[in-house]
Amino acid sequence: MPQPPQEPPTIPRSGDSGPMSGQETTAITEGDGSFDSTKDLQAQLGEAEELKQEGNDLFRRSKWNEALQSYRSGLARLPRRRDPPPPSPSPQPPATDGESDPPPVEGEASDASADAESHCEPNDCVNVDSSLERECAKARSVLHANIAACHVKLGENEDAVKACTEALQDDPSYARALQRRAQCNEKIGSWSALSSAKEDYTTLVTLLPSSSDQVSEAKRSLRLLEPRIEEAQKREMGEMVDKLKGLGNSILGRFGLSTDNFKFEPNGQGGYSLNFSQE
Repeated sequence: MPQPPQEPPTIPRSGDSGPMSGQETTAITEGDGSFDSTKDLQAQLGEAEELKQEGNDLFRRSKWNEALQSYRSGLARLPRRRDPPPPSPSPQPPATDGESDPPPVEGEASDASADAESHCEPNDCVNVDSSLERECAKARSVLHANIAACHVKLGENEDAVKACTEALQDDPSYARALQRRAQCNEKIGSWSALSSAKEDYTTLVTLLPSSSDQVSEAKRSLRLLEPRIEEAQKREMGEMVDKLKGLGNSILGRFGLSTDNFKFEPNGQGGYSLNFSQE
């Protein structure tokens, strides 16, 4: 019988802790809901947990599509992941005409502060205490990984890779998501996918204890990947060259020539020279 893709994380329930300093905070969700306070967010976390458990039950019963919908519904209860702040602008050189901008009047925000404040529209930013924010990130990560597990069962490897990548955005050291993404990229089998799988397996080897079974599996996969990566590289490079030759022949054919008239030969200096020959 299939096992549920992930054990549920501990989710704080409504009433476990109140708003920080008595202040309520605003947040937005992945879906249509919105939060008016930290207490509301705790309630939504509870709903997300219930939907995740519902998805786990469906997953155990091999109802992959139904489980997928439950996990997505749970994700819709959670706030969106905040984007990293934009890089600070480079400091401007001092004015050279002897004049300078007056300091902001006390009680007035500077232009930079005003811009920063106006950047977050109502219901556009999450502002909760750090422990609750970590709970949201963990819940999002687990749900995305469970969504990936459903895509794996449905044979949708590319979608599974995308879902694992989302999970790793919230938890970069999530070993199960790294392993699942690597396995899916192996199944995709392209040069770039196999190279990505190699990166994930390498990360697993450095991330987990050396005694872990996952490390042994990752090392074995790395050994098997090397010849596959080389083969995929040669195959895709050959396909690219053939396409370029086809394009070149379609143009050169107008002049009675073909790409076979042009040959690359080593020039003895580590490079190649292009020689033209016509029979």
